[in-house]
Amino acid sequence: MTLYNLGTLGSTPVVKNNFDLNASEPTDVFQFKITSGKNINLSLTDISAGDDADIQLFKDANLNGVLDDFDRKVGLVSNQASNHDDAINFKTSSGTFFAEVSRFAPGSSGNVSYDLALSATEPSGTVPLSASFSNLLPREFIVGNLSHDVTRTGSIDNRNTTDVYSFTLGTFEGVNIKLNGLSSDADIRLIRDFNNNRIVDAGEEIAHSTNGGINSELISNFTTAGNYFLQVTEFNGATNYNLTFDQFTTPFA
Repeated sequence: MTLYNLGTLGSTPVVKNNFDLNASEPTDVFQFKITSGKNINLSLTDISAGDDADIQLFKDANLNGVLDDFDRKVGLVSNQASNHDDAINFKTSSGTFFAEVSRFAPGSSGNVSYDLALSATEPSGTVPLSASFSNLLPREFIVGNLSHDVTRTGSIDNRNTTDVYSFTLGTFEGVNIKLNGLSSDADIRLIRDFNNNRIVDAGEEIAHSTNGGINSELISNFTTAGNYFLQVTEFNGATNYNLTFDQFTTPFA
């Protein structure tokens, strides 16, 4: 196990690219602190083809500064299959935390490479809402090219504050994006990652919908071709949701 101490984590993402795991060093641990209640955002991406790596988040529950068996009794894990992106988005109080990236041996031979990004944004329910949105862009749910209507269902809560969908809009295609079926307040925003760094930089938010309460959220009549991310984010409380991508052909086709 290799340990990296990142100090105090804040809203500016910390990026650790081109890291490697292998049979003799199958685990990397990244230790960090947050000084007040935050949304911790972790994004594990660019896992080498044909390999598998997973990420877990633990809190230093016994305050000894070491990731031990006591801390491992309670944790969060993202273990998507193969080299699919993994993500954890967790609303929590201050403390010391450990993000552990592990090689999944049955699906990985030799070295496993990966990129990791970490941030701590303001807790869900903060105003302005932009302060609590995750600024990381894992491809958690891949919608693909929107050549037809797509509906997805999901849920968000304090242990999973954000779901991220990736999709492509082709030439002469448009989309209306609707979030409904809510039992608590949730919001959406549309992002185009112009520099492909998998981080939400200034000017990359294209649109958002942040209605109050359990009212539906809508981004309508969007017609610019390109690759996009759509975030569904908790505002206050757990909720299931329906997310609809209503695809249409523009009159310019």
